[in-house]
Amino acid sequence: MDITDMKKRPDIPDKDEKHLQPVMTSNRIFEALRQDIIQLQVLPGCSLSEWEIARKFDVSRQPVREAFIKLGEVGLVEIRPRRGTFVRLISMREVDNVRFLREAIEVAIVRIAAEKATKKDITALNAVLAEHRALSDKDDYFGLLLHDETFHRVVARIAKREDAWSVINSLKAQIDRARFLTLPDIESIRVIIEQHEAVVEGIKNHDPDAAEAAMRRHLHEIQNFLPMLFKQYPNLFTD
Repeated sequence: MDITDMKKRPDIPDKDEKHLQPVMTSNRIFEALRQDIIQLQVLPGCSLSEWEIARKFDVSRQPVREAFIKLGEVGLVEIRPRRGTFVRLISMREVDNVRFLREAIEVAIVRIAAEKATKKDITALNAVLAEHRALSDKDDYFGLLLHDETFHRVVARIAKREDAWSVINSLKAQIDRARFLTLPDIESIRVIIEQHEAVVEGIKNHDPDAAEAAMRRHLHEIQNFLPMLFKQYPNLFTD
């Protein structure tokens, strides 16, 4: 039988827009809320209203409920039966654990990048650094902190370890929340740029040891300001 004569089996549903819409809506709400929580538009300890968010996105409460469940799975909210959904406090222990995991993965990535980097790769990294400096010159510290993620993603691409970066990105929400509390700290931004420059120098010179040392210094930076943040914002943190 020619394949063009075959009829569609009735037990296989079409993946049309209507079929995918609930999942797409739930994911869209999840990503929007995730960014709001990470960027501290919604502070730790605040409650989230299913009804208000459903009204904001003009949807039923079901996709909002599904988004809450996903946020709970990544450790950003706590769903308390019959009490509501609350943004979790920033856990000092979880921040340190994630930093440990991130360092182990990214140090391995940057060593590979230093071994494999081409002239084109170095050009791409220099372009990221140039954007860093442009954002700093405009005092766009918020944009620069977001652009920090671009730098690490490019390093992972050079090492052909994009999947490993995806794992890191899914884990680092707690760290990102703490880092957004440092804004607008000019000294912190200057240090980030200098540390990225040192990483690029190690990669450009095909020196895995230098690249690793620079990346370790960069990822350890959070340990320098975390105690200060804990003292300054005790209501946003937990042990």
